[in-house]
Amino acid sequence: MAPMDPEKQDYIVVDRDRLVALLEDINTEENLELLKARILEVKRSLLAPREDIHGLFVLPNGKGVRIRRSTVVTELDQALAAFTLERSRYYVRRLIKGLTEVRKGRFNDINLRRWKEYDDIITDSLWIIDRRDTSGAHLAWYWGNFVPQIPHQLLLRYTRQGEWVLDPFAGSGTTLIECRRLGRNGLGVELNAGVVDKARELVAKEPNPYRVVTDLEAGDSRVFDFKALLARHGIQSVQLLLMHPPYHDIIKFSSAANDLCNAPTTEAFLAMFGQVLDNTLSLLDPDRFLAVVIGDKYTGGEWVPLGFYCMQEVLQRGLLLKSIVVKNFNDTTAKRGQQDLWRYRALTGGFFVFKHEYILLFQCRRPRRHARTG
Repeated sequence: MAPMDPEKQDYIVVDRDRLVALLEDINTEENLELLKARILEVKRSLLAPREDIHGLFVLPNGKGVRIRRSTVVTELDQALAAFTLERSRYYVRRLIKGLTEVRKGRFNDINLRRWKEYDDIITDSLWIIDRRDTSGAHLAWYWGNFVPQIPHQLLLRYTRQGEWVLDPFAGSGTTLIECRRLGRNGLGVELNAGVVDKARELVAKEPNPYRVVTDLEAGDSRVFDFKALLARHGIQSVQLLLMHPPYHDIIKFSSAANDLCNAPTTEAFLAMFGQVLDNTLSLLDPDRFLAVVIGDKYTGGEWVPLGFYCMQEVLQRGLLLKSIVVKNFNDTTAKRGQQDLWRYRALTGGFFVFKHEYILLFQCRRPRRHARTG
């Protein structure tokens, strides 16, 4: 495949030092029209590398910095549209800061100086994901696993590279695969030993460029010795808890009595889910996040709001609700090819066909400091 024309690429590699020096020199202009004329020259160079008169694309030792052309051009356009010299200079100074300074968020690696470049990160509470990621080790072989885009987004928003993620309902290892891709250490526990064996094989096939730990164990997360698992890796806590429990009995993952999918009642399911919370929440660092991916169910002519019930279980344990994300899902394996049947059932039964699930985000409150007495 022929390389893309550099004038059509949005991400380009430039000599950042030369670009910054040029912008700093431009900002010394005392005349607004002259300043804008020089800004326009820089913009033209970025848009048409072949006509670059400033040497921005002449890289010292073949090295440069990758920037997003459209973002930089937008910043330059703001400077060009300014009505005063000081305002135009302000936009140039802001662009220089974006090119030279890093200001990371509290819980992630997002450079807030260049926040406009992160349009791949979803910040809305409605997620429409039309197609699951099936690249690499994501084979979608396990019935009921969540789409890889969910852990991908959560890892980017709520962790930094090198931090630790714990998934007590690890399933086919989707979270751990994303941990490898994004440079996070991932620990997972899955009840079904047969699933663990295959998941380990797939996780191991995913490249590990950041040399992170991805460890998947078989066990019951209600009683599993997580502290021992963490100690084995030299840590005492994790920075993100990510849970995707069964949606009660919608899918039968096993016949085991200790599987949440076999809980005899909704109350029993919630009690078992609560046991997993009690066994893991103490491992989460203060101020860090728990994500619960859960959907509702419809049974006996009644909508059962499992998502809100699970949310209440978490809130009862003192965490702070930060967001409720509604994510679409299309046809499940059980409903595939039965759209007309389910539409008929909905029309006759007075309900709506499930097309969504929840991603519930909670923050671990800091332990309260006791006031001194005496």
